[in-house]
Amino acid sequence: MIRTEALRAFVTVSEHGNIRDAAEILCRTQSAVSMTLKQLEAELGGPLFESDRKNKMTDLGAFVLEMVGPLLRDHDRAIDLITGYARGYSGNLRIAAVPSVAALILPEMLKEFVQDRPDAEIDLFDTDSASVRRMLVRGHADLGIASPATEPDGLRAIPLFTDPLVFVCRADHPLAQEKTPLEWHHLNGVRLILNETLRGLESPEFRALSDAARLSVRNLTSLLAMVQADAGESILPGLATRALPEGVVTRPLADPACIRSVSLLSRDGRTHSPIAAAFVTQLCDTLPETANRFGLGAHHALGG
Repeated sequence: MIRTEALRAFVTVSEHGNIRDAAEILCRTQSAVSMTLKQLEAELGGPLFESDRKNKMTDLGAFVLEMVGPLLRDHDRAIDLITGYARGYSGNLRIAAVPSVAALILPEMLKEFVQDRPDAEIDLFDTDSASVRRMLVRGHADLGIASPATEPDGLRAIPLFTDPLVFVCRADHPLAQEKTPLEWHHLNGVRLILNETLRGLESPEFRALSDAARLSVRNLTSLLAMVQADAGESILPGLATRALPEGVVTRPLADPACIRSVSLLSRDGRTHSPIAAAFVTQLCDTLPETANRFGLGAHHALGG
């Protein structure tokens, strides 16, 4: 059986016209390369070079070179592609994240991640937590960054950080002037605009406010525009209020349960692709510093 190693030695010798230079390129001794050529010629049943100087090929040698050159180039290219994929430097990665994470936490990280991986393709989808989870379950995303479901849904969740919820209103709203964190009774009578984040709040006082709500908005930009237009007030994660429209402000809430938990989500029982595993490693490495910068509570397993 003809070995790829023997064919590579022949091609290298033919390209350099002598065994000495070929041996240096192949990181082998000259005697080892010479022996490999003799074994190859024995298997083929004829000489590959006209003389021991190796500077002129026989007809057999020329034919072998014509056949083997492209084959070795394809082989090397395939090995490079396989190695790059296995090490997480190539491949396609689909990430679904809540808008605040997509806009504030991921840009710098993805910039570095993509720069190190010129052969990688990254698709980032920003949507609410329920849609993130749905995309993962349906196989439309590989990784998700969002709030986990309260009931089993076939997803694995690694806690990343917590983010306090805040009351969002116009600057001329009476509660905008409160100096202390707002209690639930302060919110009696507000025109609450519901959003996906509020699904996890279970306090009876909030439920009373929620039952009276007449408006629900899923898109963050639209919701803030509603508040700016004096269509109502809302409660949002602090990270989602870093860039508020003119005339819109936030106030802290007193209830310690007013907090959003954000996790790294993926399908349970499924091994990450190499590029997904590389992303998870980089996310966990960089998140503690990012969480500190934004005043988030990083999970202790990530160094927070």
